[in-house]
Amino acid sequence: MKCENLRGCIFYNDKMDIESGLGQLYKRKYCEGDKTLCARYIVANEIGKENVPADLYPNMHERAEKILEENRK
Repeated sequence: MKCENLRGCIFYNDKMDIESGLGQLYKRKYCEGDKTLCARYIVANEIGKENVPADLYPNMHERAEKILEENRK
C-alpha cells in the first residue's frame, strides 16, 4: 500500500541527494511497499511530519529511534 505522505515527501519527490538507482529501490520498498518500515514515516506518524529531518533516509531506523527517544524526554 502506497504511503499517504508521498505528495509532500522530499525523499519520494527527489529533493534529497541520493543515487537514482538506490533511491528507486528505497521508493519501491518503503514508499510503494511497506510504509511502516520507513524511518521517515515512523517519525512523522509518531511525532509529526514537521519533526522529520530533511536528511533522514527511509532505512535510518536507529536514527529515527534516537529522534523519538529525544522527543519522549
